[in-house]
Amino acid sequence: MIYLRGALGTLCFVIISTIAFGQKSLTKEADLIYQAGSYFAAVDAYKKAYSKEKSQSEKARILFRIGDSYRLIQEPDQAEVWYLKAEAAEYPDPLIFVHLGDILRVQGEYEESIERYRTAAGKASGEIKATAEKGISACEKAVKWQKSPARYVVNNEVQLNSKFYDFSLIYADKKLESVLFTSSRPAASGNSIDEIYGESFSDIYFSERDNKGKWSTPVPLAENINSEANEGAAHLDSKFSQLYFTRCGYDKNKPFGCQIYTARSQGQAYADPELLDFGIDDTTAAGHPVAIDDELILFASDMYGGQGGKDLWTIRYDKKAKLWGPAVNLGPDINTAGNEMFPYVHANGDLYFASSGHVGMGGLDIFKSKMKGQEVEDLKWGAPENLGAPINSSANDYAIIWEEDKDRGFFTSDRRGGKGGDDIYSFMMPPLIFKLEGTVTDVDTKEPLGDVKVSIVGTDGSVGEVKTDPTGHYEFETRDNEERYILESTSYTVEVTAIEQAASNGHKYLGAKGQETTVGLKESTAFVKDFALLCADCNKEIKMPLVLYELGKWDLMVDESKNINSKDSLEYLFSILSENPTIIVELAAHTDTRGSDKSNQILSQKRAETCVKYLIDRGIEPERMVPVGYGETRPIISDAQIAALPSEEERNAAHQKNRRTVFQVLSFDFIPKDTDGDTGSK
Repeated sequence: MIYLRGALGTLCFVIISTIAFGQKSLTKEADLIYQAGSYFAAVDAYKKAYSKEKSQSEKARILFRIGDSYRLIQEPDQAEVWYLKAEAAEYPDPLIFVHLGDILRVQGEYEESIERYRTAAGKASGEIKATAEKGISACEKAVKWQKSPARYVVNNEVQLNSKFYDFSLIYADKKLESVLFTSSRPAASGNSIDEIYGESFSDIYFSERDNKGKWSTPVPLAENINSEANEGAAHLDSKFSQLYFTRCGYDKNKPFGCQIYTARSQGQAYADPELLDFGIDDTTAAGHPVAIDDELILFASDMYGGQGGKDLWTIRYDKKAKLWGPAVNLGPDINTAGNEMFPYVHANGDLYFASSGHVGMGGLDIFKSKMKGQEVEDLKWGAPENLGAPINSSANDYAIIWEEDKDRGFFTSDRRGGKGGDDIYSFMMPPLIFKLEGTVTDVDTKEPLGDVKVSIVGTDGSVGEVKTDPTGHYEFETRDNEERYILESTSYTVEVTAIEQAASNGHKYLGAKGQETTVGLKESTAFVKDFALLCADCNKEIKMPLVLYELGKWDLMVDESKNINSKDSLEYLFSILSENPTIIVELAAHTDTRGSDKSNQILSQKRAETCVKYLIDRGIEPERMVPVGYGETRPIISDAQIAALPSEEERNAAHQKNRRTVFQVLSFDFIPKDTDGDTGSK
């Protein structure tokens, strides 16, 4: 029998033939069972042989073969036990370290796996050494993928799964409310037991979910589809009217390969299936069909001419000749010396498949190749990309499908935590949840400001507006229609306005702006952006960052060696004027009391005018600024107070505070220039 299930052991193609045992020893008999592919039976046969075997070298080889058999029937914990026994018995083939590394990797024991791969690389050369080095690289990448998983939420579909093998789910109707999948649960057709795994042969099952999302008890398809052989790895065409599936023949007298069948739907049932004759001999495996259209099929096979193991192939139907073929290999970019199986073509044309040959986390991993041609029929796909965690794991992961236009679907895995055997898992990408909140206060009094307008504008064109509550708090979370304000991959300008309408304390405040972005974020985030506003009508001068001048001069001081640039200080006022386009300000300059009144008055006026000129050059309308020099008439520290200070340093600092440049809001009704260039007016 040729059996198709899919993970290197659990779901691979295997050939079993009935062999007449007339061997001279139990060891030879066990070897023949192993070579026939009956790994489940081989375990018991080798254990019996071990107790009778006298040769120590043969005992070591038997231990290795028991470990191999457990590996091939997907029992990694038992495989590890017996490989370790073979290692302790000094089994000489360095391949044992590769297999032990594989088994440890499948169980997620990456550090221990690397140790065994390094041992193999040190003892071997050629292909074994290359395989070991590839294993080391795979472990290192797996650790990185585990540390930085995608945001997918993965759940075991417990209502569909059993303690047996359940795998390869597909949608069975256009509404995506019913499914077909493969299972080896005891309700399968026929009474035979699979000699590879010691379970029933697999059949195709049907289930549908109700409006609450609950799956019905799975039931097998009719016996015209499910036979005494293994059926599975099915596919339905885009109309959900033509079923394609794999059947692995079974005959006790000779080996059979897996073949692809098709059947037309007839209501809730299917017509008798027909073999798609690809011209492949009956000992070769062909399965996992995907019908790109009625005349083009993508499938997996171990036929001659591939890259090694099981490869992905395409085959076309020639209407004139009424024949399929020849099959075309997808080539070395997709196929490897390992196994490539379970293809799936997304609605967008991308190819998904499972592989043990490309660098993965362990066992079979799921890979994606982007479509390169204009149409799927061009059959051109790019280099495969590992989907990483949590879709892939250290175990076998395969048979992924997607819900069209949705970031969710199903796949199969034998990872830890399942119900048994291989299980069906659902996955979905949860939406990123973002919100923006903060508090608006008076910069001087720290008083919370209620009734202040806060608005956002997104780079996607979205807008939003809220007002602060009595505690000064604002929040952008969900709109009235329950859509969210803050979305993925979008940048936002946040603007606070309290000039058009006074805040809750009766004062008007200068507005402020900020920026937030969700671009590149991979986790839900609550942004907190607080604003402290300047009172615009409190009849007091508003301080600015220190604007420095040379002694007795009005040029803006710039001294890079001392990290002084008064132009940077004026950028503070430039930002305020830009963010509050309707205000008119008085820009005032003051001197200390040293020097004559007249010279200080002239000096302060020129300094104020210098500041205004800089802002005009930066694009601020001149009508919005009134330069005023107050000389030494408005000191904030008196001469008497300065004279009373104990040190020269403190006295100089006090004089510096008097030599200040400040501004004050005169009015709020400036009308900016319109698009026709009309001059703004007061």
